[in-house]
Amino acid sequence: HGLHSSPLVFLSHCLGRDGPGQGSPVLTEPASPSAYPGASARLTCTLSSGYRVGGYQMSCFQQKAGSPPWYLLMFKSDSDKPQGSGVPSHFSGSKAASANTGLLLISGLQTQDEADYNCYCPRNTGIYQVPRTAQG
Repeated sequence: HGLHSSPLVFLSHCLGRDGPGQGSPVLTEPASPSAYPGASARLTCTLSSGYRVGGYQMSCFQQKAGSPPWYLLMFKSDSDKPQGSGVPSHFSGSKAASANTGLLLISGLQTQDEADYNCYCPRNTGIYQVPRTAQG
């Protein structure tokens, strides 16, 4: 489409954690998407059957090298989804109940959005990694 910038490749890694004597959802992720600046990205984690995403809240942080984690948002429901202080509006959280999936949505991608993204749920963790790309 005439874009000369490098695509931003999103690698999403979802890791489940089990505590002693208690189960936790197993999180799976789709193939890693890629998108160009200005486009949108959807980072997803799907809970295993038997665990309903509607019962979990998802907190997401952005992590850049040499900086502390930056709280982006917490998403529990459409009416309970506080954003972190100073977080741009192009970050948002969502749930797809029919797919039992939690989502971190980034619209209007900018090069400064390249970072590691960590999303947490009770007793389980989804880690979203966005590797840095060389900008021409």
